[in-house]
This record gives sequence, C-alpha cells and structure tokens, in this order.
Amino acid sequence: MKKIILGSVLAVAAVTSIPAHAVSFCSGGVAKDGAAATAADTAFVKVAFTPKCSANVFLNGNDRSATVYTVGSASIKGKTRFSGSSVGGAVGNAGLCSGTPPLCSQTDASDASDAAPSS
Repeated sequence: MKKIILGSVLAVAAVTSIPAHAVSFCSGGVAKDGAAATAADTAFVKVAFTPKCSANVFLNGNDRSATVYTVGSASIKGKTRFSGSSVGGAVGNAGLCSGTPPLCSQTDASDASDAAPSS
C-alpha cells in the first residue's frame, strides 16, 4: 500500500509541478556553507539565506510559490532519500535512492524535493 501511495505521489508531482526556483544547496562534499537561496516578492523565501551543509549531504530546495517550499535530501553514505514541504511541514521518507545497491546522489535529493507535497 505504501508503495502505491508513494508511486501515486511521485507520478502526480512529476506531471503537475515544475519548480519555479530550484536550488541545489549542498552537493555531498565537505561540511561548508551551501548555495544561497534567493528572495523574491512572489516567492516563499522573503529573505535570502545560506544554509550550512554537513559533510556528505545532498540538499535541494524548490521555491514553488508564495505559499509552498519543498526540500529533498540524501546522503552519500545512505540509501534513503527524504522530502518535506511547507504544506504540513513534516519531513519523511521518500523511498530508496536510485543507485545500485541503493546509493544516493544529487539526483535523488532533487527527485525527493520534486515529490514533496505541494498542495
């Protein structure tokens, strides 16, 4: 049942959402400052910020509208990707990473962000 629900969410998200301001904050390297999130009057982020990145973390964010922001993350050393959004605010499991054996990449963080609830 969980696989069916997750598959449905991924399919709907892929068809209905095109991220307005997608950002790859962290690229899985050493711990450092990530890429900056920019601000816009019509976007969710009103004040620009720069996240701190832990080592080995992939982190993506999508500023979809004035009321919706989604994030996706994964770890080089992990096998699971995670997603969350401003719609409910919870961060949860977004499935296994696509590498073999499950190995995570920047694409997995991006896919998790795209799959996060947006309505």
